[in-house]
Amino acid sequence: MKEVSINLSGSKSITNRVLLLNSLYNDPLRLQNLSKSQDSQKMVQALASKEPLIDIHHAGTAMRFLTAYFAIQENKTVILTGSDRMKERPIKILVDALNFLGAHISYLENEGYPPLRIMGKRIICDTINLPANISSQYITALCLIGAKLKNGLIINLEGKITSKPYITMTLQILNKIGISATLYENKISILPINEIKKQDFIIESDWSSASYHYAVCALSNNFRINIKYLFQDSLQADRRIVDIYQKYFGIKTLFINDEITLFKIDHFDYPKYIELEMNDCPDIAQTVALTAFGLQIPIKITGLETLKIKETDRLIALRNEIEKCGGSVEITDNSFKLHKVNIFNENQKIETYNDHRMAMSFAPLKLLFPIEILYPNVVEKSYVEFWHDMKYYGIK
Repeated sequence: MKEVSINLSGSKSITNRVLLLNSLYNDPLRLQNLSKSQDSQKMVQALASKEPLIDIHHAGTAMRFLTAYFAIQENKTVILTGSDRMKERPIKILVDALNFLGAHISYLENEGYPPLRIMGKRIICDTINLPANISSQYITALCLIGAKLKNGLIINLEGKITSKPYITMTLQILNKIGISATLYENKISILPINEIKKQDFIIESDWSSASYHYAVCALSNNFRINIKYLFQDSLQADRRIVDIYQKYFGIKTLFINDEITLFKIDHFDYPKYIELEMNDCPDIAQTVALTAFGLQIPIKITGLETLKIKETDRLIALRNEIEKCGGSVEITDNSFKLHKVNIFNENQKIETYNDHRMAMSFAPLKLLFPIEILYPNVVEKSYVEFWHDMKYYGIK
């Protein structure tokens, strides 16, 4: 049994939230363990930029958060743009919400899509009603600026909330740094505050990045894996990987002093079929699907409606590339179903569709049979050291 120790950089989700908050309040947070991802680098560059044109390339989180951020930068006008794929990713719901509150945002090309012209204004309106099933990033973008609005912000969510853990994480971060933010039933309330006190803020490592190490552990008998700065009381929705991999794939997680250790449970009895609802953690759905494929366990995953508007349509991408490798897959607008796998097709070229998670979720399959992953550097969007860390397992 080989012991491997991994140092993951901070969570991209947490990093991008606290970077924006730190900028809004003139840098009171002393941030530790920042994400090294391209998305977070784009956030840093955009927040520091004095230029009228800001290009965030493929960084979807940055596009949503910065739209809200620049909407309240009084007397400042910016054009916010991105890659060709970013120009295909809808943002109308967020723009409509901000404009309803009093912002001044317009489209430069196609209605409802970037690029945007944002003329920063002081926003007085403090209440908005939104469908609860929209992307949590739209809601989070509003929450992040809420305490900077003159009268704070109330968001009434109508219906069932999508990806609730991401919203909860945002509110917990706000509370942690001294902003009053609550979610009661379907009402988010954020009180205004002009200053927050100087303080240290340690950013937890990224659970979605950790998921690929769980996949390695599940697909191999050779490794005991240690990963630092992952907390038992994590704010991140993707911490659910702990329970999923123990219940279905036989991977035990030990929490010791803000570090985890992963290892295989001896004589684990694998299920004949898996059915999961992953609406609360869609970013790890590809990893789970491909672990099941590697272990030849049929699986159905529902609650995946947001995967269609990511870097690519991840449901179509998953189906295409798994079927190349010997699987049979059915998809709908919100679900993925893998049928029984009898044989692996070796030496396939895996398209990554400019999607970091396609490259990373397929990589552990190299432990089982040879494949080639095209455009491997796409992983730098979220996990810069991915291929360096995979070398510990003999994956290149």
